[in-house]
Amino acid sequence: MMEYDPTRPKWQQIADVLRQRIFSGEYPPRHQLSEVQMESEFGVARVTIRKATAALREQGLITTVTGMGSFVADPDGWNEEDDQGGV
Repeated sequence: MMEYDPTRPKWQQIADVLRQRIFSGEYPPRHQLSEVQMESEFGVARVTIRKATAALREQGLITTVTGMGSFVADPDGWNEEDDQGGV
């Protein structure tokens, strides 16, 4: 479990980690993001994970398909300038 900076919301810090994994290629395009797995990894509630994924979705880094989950988007849809705190 990661150590959180008490001066920033946890969802922002989780979004930063996920963003870094996407940009580095650790999470390639079409990789599925599991909310259950992230809850366990980051030790937070599902609502916190959903706030983090919503931020990534706004940036075009992930897409969410109802009933299927969230997936890493193709790089041509990414908006790297619309950053919520840096990579």
